[in-house]
Amino acid sequence: MLQEKAGMLAGKIWEALNEKGELSQKELKKVVKVRADKDLFLGLGWLLREDKVEVVEKNDHLVFNLK
Repeated sequence: MLQEKAGMLAGKIWEALNEKGELSQKELKKVVKVRADKDLFLGLGWLLREDKVEVVEKNDHLVFNLK
């Protein structure tokens, strides 16, 4: 069940980054419409494992974009 949720969230995250480009953690949560960080990171973990997302730290904030 968590695998399905992770896959669904990964798809939403990928679509958001593909459409909007680089997004901060806060912006990404808002666009994907998730409340909990754990849900956001569940989807991001999927994309990171598949090497589809890049994470950079800027001004003490995490910023995500597609590779």
